[in-house]
Amino acid sequence: MSALLLGAFYSGSAQTQQYKVVAIGFYNCENFFDTTDDPTKDDIENTPSAEVYPQKLHNIASVFQKLGTDVTPDGPAIIGMAEVENDNVLKAVVAQPEIKNRNYQYIWYPTPDVRGISTAILYNPKYFKVISSRPLRVPLEKLGQTRPTRDILYVCGILSGDTVHLLVNHWPSKSGGEARSAPGRRLAASVDKELIDSLLKVNPNSKILLMGDLNDNPTSEGVIEVLKAKADKKEVSLTDIYNPWINMYKKGMGTESYQGEWNLIDQIMITGGFVKNTNDKWKYYKEEIFNKDWLTNRVGKDKGLPHRSYTISHTWDNGYSDHFPVVMYFIEKQ
Repeated sequence: MSALLLGAFYSGSAQTQQYKVVAIGFYNCENFFDTTDDPTKDDIENTPSAEVYPQKLHNIASVFQKLGTDVTPDGPAIIGMAEVENDNVLKAVVAQPEIKNRNYQYIWYPTPDVRGISTAILYNPKYFKVISSRPLRVPLEKLGQTRPTRDILYVCGILSGDTVHLLVNHWPSKSGGEARSAPGRRLAASVDKELIDSLLKVNPNSKILLMGDLNDNPTSEGVIEVLKAKADKKEVSLTDIYNPWINMYKKGMGTESYQGEWNLIDQIMITGGFVKNTNDKWKYYKEEIFNKDWLTNRVGKDKGLPHRSYTISHTWDNGYSDHFPVVMYFIEKQ
C-alpha cells in the first residue's frame, strides 16, 4: 500500500488530500500449464517442455511484478487469474524471484473443464485476509450441454480493514458461434447475479468485485441484461453494478484481438458499495488496461497486439499472453 496525493480545489484555493491506495488486477495467463500430463484432462497440447516452462513462469511473474506499480509500488493486493492448470503452477509462480518478496498466497480449486484450466487468485497477506472461499458451478447441463465449463471462484475476505467479496470468472467461450454459445455465458452471469443479490439482500453496502475473462464484451446481454451493469457512475445505487469498461470498449479499447477486431472481454466490475460508500474506505478510483509496450508485439502483422506466449500453431513465442491484464485502483483517505 502506498500514499497517493490528489489535488482538489476548495473555496478558490488548491489543497492536496493524501490517500492510501490498493490495486486489484485480473489476468488471463494463456494456457498456464505445468510439464506433467494429467491423464484425466485433455491437456497434452498445452503441456510445455522442460525448457519452456521456466520461461513461462518468469514471464508471468514479470507481469505481476510490474502490474499497477505506476500507482502503488507494492503492486496488486489481489490478482484474479484464468487459464491456470493447477496449484503446481501457482506454487511455482509465487516463488519466482520477481515477486517472491511479496509473499503471495493463492486460492484454487480443481476444475471440471475438460482442458484442465481453472480460475484462481493470488493475494498479498499484508493487505488481504481470507475468511472463506468456494467454487460455484455453472450448470450447463440445464442448457442441454454435456461439456462442462470453468467454475466461478468465490472468495470473501478482509482487504485492509474492510470486508470484500470476489467472484473470479472464465465464462464459456464462443466456440460454435455466438448464437450457440451465448446462453452459456448468460447462465454464468446468472450464477454471479444470484450470489451478488443474496449478499446485497443481507447487506446493501456489501463491496463485491466481479472479475474475469467473460468471453463477452461489456455491451453483451450477459453483462447488460443479466448483471444489469451500468456505465455511468452517477446512476449507480448501492445495490447496482458499475462497469467502467463499457465506455472504454465504446471508445475502441480492448484486451484481446480476434480477426483484427479489439474485444474488451477482461473486466472488473464493482457494486455500489465501492462507489457510494459512506465510510470513505476503499472507494473506487480508476481502472486501467495494462497494455505496456513490452507486453505487445513490436513488428509484423500482429504489431500492437498482446505478445502471446504461444503462436496459433502452439509454437512457443516467448511472450506473455494473448490478453492484456486489467487493474482497478481503490483509495482511502489518510
